[in-house]
Amino acid sequence: MNTPDHLGHFGPYGGMYVPETLMYPLHELTREYERAKRDPAFRKELDYYLREYVGRPTQLWFAERMTKELGTAKIYLKREDLCHTGAHKINNCMGQILLAKRMGKKRIIAETGAGQHGVASATVAALFGMECVVYMGKVDMERQSLNVFRMRSLGAEVVPVTAGQQTLKEAISEAMRDWVTNVRTTHYILGTVLGAHPYPMMVRDFQSVIGREARRQILKKEGRLPSALVACVGGGSNAMGLFHAFVNDKKVQMIGVEAGGLGIKPGKHAARFAGGRLGVLQGTQTFVLQDKDGQIELTHSVSAGLDYAAVGPEHAWLRDQGRAEYSHIGDQEAVAAFDALGHWEGLLPAMESAHAVAYVIKHADRWKKKDIVIINLSGRGDKDVQQITEWKARKKEE
Repeated sequence: MNTPDHLGHFGPYGGMYVPETLMYPLHELTREYERAKRDPAFRKELDYYLREYVGRPTQLWFAERMTKELGTAKIYLKREDLCHTGAHKINNCMGQILLAKRMGKKRIIAETGAGQHGVASATVAALFGMECVVYMGKVDMERQSLNVFRMRSLGAEVVPVTAGQQTLKEAISEAMRDWVTNVRTTHYILGTVLGAHPYPMMVRDFQSVIGREARRQILKKEGRLPSALVACVGGGSNAMGLFHAFVNDKKVQMIGVEAGGLGIKPGKHAARFAGGRLGVLQGTQTFVLQDKDGQIELTHSVSAGLDYAAVGPEHAWLRDQGRAEYSHIGDQEAVAAFDALGHWEGLLPAMESAHAVAYVIKHADRWKKKDIVIINLSGRGDKDVQQITEWKARKKEE
C-alpha cells in the first residue's frame, strides 16, 4: 500500500513532473539509492553516523504531567529534539550526504523554511568537507535569524530568495534552478517527503528510523502498540517517519496536523487538505493550495516549517485510503501549546511540533485513560523564541 510504483506514484499522487534537464540526475539518484539501500556497507555506515554523531536512538519520554493535566491517554513524546542540530532533519541529511559521497558529488545545495533543514545540511556538509549553499526565503531569514547565523557559522552560504512570498516555496524553486545548472557536481538535499521521485520515498525511508525506534520503545515500556500517533505536517517528513513503521497496524490511529494559521481562508493558512485540491507543484502531484485558475495561493503560518502550499504525496494517498486522518491547528492554539508544554514538561517544542501538541490538548477527550498516544516532538523551540516574543507583543497591542 505504501510503496510507490517505478515512476514514484502513490496511487494518483507523486511522480516526476520536472524539466527534461532534471530527469537524468533524478534517474541517477534513484539508481544509486536503490543500490545503496541493498548494500550492507551503506546501511552500516549510516547506522554508525546516526548512533555516534546524531545521537540515536532518541528517547521516548512519558509526559507524566501533561497526561495528568489533560486527564486523558498516557502521552509519550518521541524526542527528536534531542538529535544533534535540534530536530529530525539530520536523519535525512545524513543519509543523503552519504549518497552524495557515493556518487562523487562535491557540492551540496538545500532549501530551508524554518532553518532546521538548512542547519542539518550545513552540518553534514561540514562533516564531510563539501561546499554547501542553502536557499532561504528572505521572510524566513528574518524570522529565523538564529538558524541563519548557525548555517553561516558552519561554513554554508545562505542565499536570500526575494521572489514571490519569499518563503519555502520560492526557496525550493531557486534550489531547483541551481541544480539544473550544476547537476554534474551537485547533489540537492531536499528536506521533506515532497518533490519528484525518488525524494518522497527516499526521505521517508531515511526518516523511518523514528517510527522503528518508537515501536520498539513503546512495546518495551507498555507491552503494546499505541492507540494513536500525532505529528505535524508541513511537507510531512517527521510525520511519515513516525507513521511508516505502523502503517500495517490498522488499530493504530495516524493523525497529521497542518497549519490552520489565521483561519481557513485563502492566503491565511497552510492546511492543504482543508483548502486545497489536486495539482502539481515543484515536481509532484498532490494536494495544493491554488485558486480556480490553478495559481498557487499565498500561505500563512506562525511556523515557518509548515508554511508551504503542497503536502507530501504519500500523505495524500494515506488519506485517500482512510489510513491516516488530517486536521489543522491555528497560530494562537500552537503558541498556547508551546507555553503549556514548557510549563508541564520543561520542554520548549519547535513551533512546528507545537501544532501536534496543540491537537492533543484540544482533542484530549477523544481518548480514554487506557489509551496511549505518541506525539512526535520533531524539534526544539530555541529557533522560535524571538518570533514568539514578537507575536505575543503584537497580540497585546491588538
